[in-house]
Amino acid sequence: MQNYNFHNDQIHCVDGKTITATVFKPKGQVKGAILLGPATGIKRQFYANFASYLAEAGYGVVTFDNRGIGESLNGKVSDSEASLQCWGEKDMPAAFEHLKAVFPKTQYHLIGHSAGGQLIGLMHNAMDFSSIFNVACSSGQLSNMKSMHKLKAHFFMNAFIPLSNALFGHTKSQWFGMGEPLPKKVAKEWQTWCNGQGYVKTAFGKTIHNHLYDDITAPSLWVNAPDDDIANNENVSDMLSVFTKLDAKILTLSAQEYDLTEIGHMKFFSRKSKVLWQHAIDWLNIHQ
Repeated sequence: MQNYNFHNDQIHCVDGKTITATVFKPKGQVKGAILLGPATGIKRQFYANFASYLAEAGYGVVTFDNRGIGESLNGKVSDSEASLQCWGEKDMPAAFEHLKAVFPKTQYHLIGHSAGGQLIGLMHNAMDFSSIFNVACSSGQLSNMKSMHKLKAHFFMNAFIPLSNALFGHTKSQWFGMGEPLPKKVAKEWQTWCNGQGYVKTAFGKTIHNHLYDDITAPSLWVNAPDDDIANNENVSDMLSVFTKLDAKILTLSAQEYDLTEIGHMKFFSRKSKVLWQHAIDWLNIHQ
């Protein structure tokens, strides 16, 4: 019998938009509460098994779909005005406030996957996290990728995104096995930020005028894998350079050491990779 309950909620953001979330609530004492920040274009259901595992271990969890994605898409994706910046400035803070309301008076943690960790510095309430556990989170800088993947990434970012946006009014990223169709502004920012250094840093002083990347000091663990073509060591370090005061450690997990066929950019959260999930529990238990 499972030791938690779960239900869906509608979360209201500061600009009146709503996003859809799932709350995982332990039946016993709550050790702490976790905001699970999704990767670009990835629906919250992708994280359900992992969130259930955390809830079984006594942690409250909120997963959510960013606006323009999954059940947080209202209308046509081509009509969505969502952007990476508003995900960080509006969606993630609203989801975090919902987490705090459901699980009051405890320690709060971010488990971020790719964009879900990159955007934390845009959250006005980011200083309320006791710890950060980021998976496959890096700047995604194209110039730091290995040659074969660099060619594919350049084609997707610099040819396919502009073409798809022009033809369809959004980016059909699902054609490349990269999650849900992306609102045009999300894809355009993604392209711009990955072509620069420090990802979100490329927008500082342009569209981003207030942020907490220079203020966050929470202990953080950045988990990557040698078979991840995106979040390689160079790009993890590039992303970390944006956080000027962050207490950060890097943990590189090899698939072979855990008898797994791959970890890559996405498979940490696969049920087949459950052997890896104890790393998250160990981290959370230390930072209760």
